[in-house]
Amino acid sequence: MALSRDWVGARASVVLTLAVGVLSVVTGIANIGVGAGADFQLFGVVVPGVVQQVTAFTGTLTGFVLLVSAFGLQRRLRAAWYLTIVLFPITAVQGVLQSSQLSLPLIALSVLALAIVGLNVRAFDRELSLSTSQIASLAALGGAQAYGTAGAFALRDEFKDVNTLLDAFYFSLVTGSTVGYGDITPSSAVGKLFALSVLLVTVSSFAVVLGVVFTPLIEARFSKALGRMTEEQLDVLDNHVLVLGFGDLTEPILEELSTQADVLVVVDDEERARRLSERGYTVLTDDPSDEEAQRRGKVDVAQAVVAATNNDAEDALTILTARQLNPEVTIVAAATQRENINKLKRAGADTVISPATLGAHFLAESALGKEGAETLEERLLGGDDGGDIESAAAAVEEVDSDDAAEQSSDDAAEQSSGDTSRDDDSTA
Repeated sequence: MALSRDWVGARASVVLTLAVGVLSVVTGIANIGVGAGADFQLFGVVVPGVVQQVTAFTGTLTGFVLLVSAFGLQRRLRAAWYLTIVLFPITAVQGVLQSSQLSLPLIALSVLALAIVGLNVRAFDRELSLSTSQIASLAALGGAQAYGTAGAFALRDEFKDVNTLLDAFYFSLVTGSTVGYGDITPSSAVGKLFALSVLLVTVSSFAVVLGVVFTPLIEARFSKALGRMTEEQLDVLDNHVLVLGFGDLTEPILEELSTQADVLVVVDDEERARRLSERGYTVLTDDPSDEEAQRRGKVDVAQAVVAATNNDAEDALTILTARQLNPEVTIVAAATQRENINKLKRAGADTVISPATLGAHFLAESALGKEGAETLEERLLGGDDGGDIESAAAAVEEVDSDDAAEQSSDDAAEQSSGDTSRDDDSTA
């Protein structure tokens, strides 16, 4: 179950969309100069060579749009899902029309990605909601480009080489992006004044849009520095282990889990969250027992929940909340005091272990000269047999068998000694 969700889940959809986007850009750039003017056959139909160049160029643009769409999928936007579903067949067709060996991986990956993303339609259920500043910036950009295009076309006699609407739009876009090729220039005072106005309006609109676009990225950097997660990062969590709270027992647990699964740690201490984030752990700064915090931590799609702090009461409240939000999730807990094991199980934990009691038992067994505890510890911590529960269980059975054989031998010796004593008494 865990493997299938890793390969076909929401995160796989985002990764595949990014991969198709990058591959479409690379393939398009590689094929732009291929087959200049040379016709070719495709499924028995002669296709003009210009089609190959056009599809290579449009394929590059489609790849960039897919990269933007992947960002939308990361935020679980339904609009991004629709856009991606439409673009995948287009990239596949573009790959076919480019008709080169470089296009084969693009075609195959587009078909695979279409199937995976299509299966995850329910995962992308968030409606696109733009803030007032985003709507205003986009409107300003569109209005600035419309002003530059219409004005340049209306004043085309005042400009060199402006003859069509395409020329006018080209002038407006090049001016606003501050590229300035210099091939279209004003030839009169009126044209120069208009060019100055276009420069001010379009450059300002571009600056506003770029600021709005890069703001989430800047917030993400600050959030990481402070040990916090953005909503976009939380949205792609799936099939992870949710560690609720942090204590002395949590540190070795994180070291074990981080090499085998995706882990999200929820702690309410910002300084501790920052330190954990600096060490590479994914951290959410919030109250581990709070319902909203666990919802943000995606407890509904987590494969397991771990509660192992030094406070059994807080762990019990955390477990109760997690069990209420996801009745099917596996919950494991560590009890500081042995008498709290049953209480944590009643709270909803599936497995409760008392490390202090277990360690005390191992030490007591070793103090009495028994070797079973040491053998079990070695196998659990990664001995020659693999360091897993199965090998440890085999060690326990082996030790139990040896103990049983030894006890049986002692009983037999004792019985034999008793029989000899009775024989001596009878002889006497």
